Amino acid sequence: MAEYKGIKGFKVQYLSADPSNPIVGQTWYNSTSKDLKYTSLSTAGAWSTGGNLNTARAYFGGAGTQTAALAFGGEIPPNTGATEEYDGSTWTSNPTGLNTARKYLAGCGTQTAGLAFGGDAPGATGATEEYDGSTWTTSPGSLGTARYTFAGCGIQTAGLAFGGYIPGTGNTGATEEYNGTSWTAGGNLNTARNALGAAGTQTVGLAFGGNDGGATGATEEYNGSTWTNNPTGLNTARQLFASCGIQTAALAAGGATATVSTTGATEEYNGSTWTTSPGSLGTGRKGLAGAGLQTAALAFGGITTTQVAATEEWNSPSGPVTKTITVS
Repeated sequence: MAEYKGIKGFKVQYLSADPSNPIVGQTWYNSTSKDLKYTSLSTAGAWSTGGNLNTARAYFGGAGTQTAALAFGGEIPPNTGATEEYDGSTWTSNPTGLNTARKYLAGCGTQTAGLAFGGDAPGATGATEEYDGSTWTTSPGSLGTARYTFAGCGIQTAGLAFGGYIPGTGNTGATEEYNGTSWTAGGNLNTARNALGAAGTQTVGLAFGGNDGGATGATEEYNGSTWTNNPTGLNTARQLFASCGIQTAALAAGGATATVSTTGATEEYNGSTWTTSPGSLGTGRKGLAGAGLQTAALAFGGITTTQVAATEEWNSPSGPVTKTITVS
């Protein structure tokens, strides 16, 4: 019979305990448990603790990446325009905040080219502001449909706004596109809703979850003019959650479900199907913001029973995992 050494060219390590920092592909025999083991790369993501926001808040805007994120606006309470920048470990407050303090707003873009729009100021507003890395400037272009608890994605010069709540009217499916100067109407969502998530760009967008009279998992894809329903929605219908990514690789985390006020449940989208991850937020919450990509995301702020400053970093895959070889 062929030996492992003859096949692979080296002997299997004989150890009394599993190695503390194994590498992918490493194989060994654990003489204590009498198991043959190896490591492979995990395909499951995991959340880890990041640096806290300086201003605990909920219902605010987020933009950027895991290592260069932007937080702005929200409710402390009262409403705030406070702006902070994240460098991958620490949040730094910018003394210059939004010109219009508000909550329930939407945002998109990058840390040095951010976009904030809509919200409750109080009262629904369509006010739009652009961030250049140091200062917010009010844009002459205002949303055609003033609203709050809606979603946004894209970049500063090509933003997308959709869904939300209009006082006195109710949920809307209205979609608008920003060109760096003004907003124009796009195709309406098939399911009018508020408190939903967003990912992608102005021409390749994604809408998911929210509240259409109750928590929903409904997912729709945008092609620059039309929204198309995906029959497969979120596994956990939810609202007021963190979202990020692109149309074919999105992430949803936290929020409130139909049965619980806050959750830490995390799901990943591959362009057709949502998969529940075993990795859950350390602090289940709603009204939080998200930034980054499906493989390197950031979730920050929100509310449990009070506003929180907690920041968590998502990485997928999470690294080597140890597996036991079963022989029968």
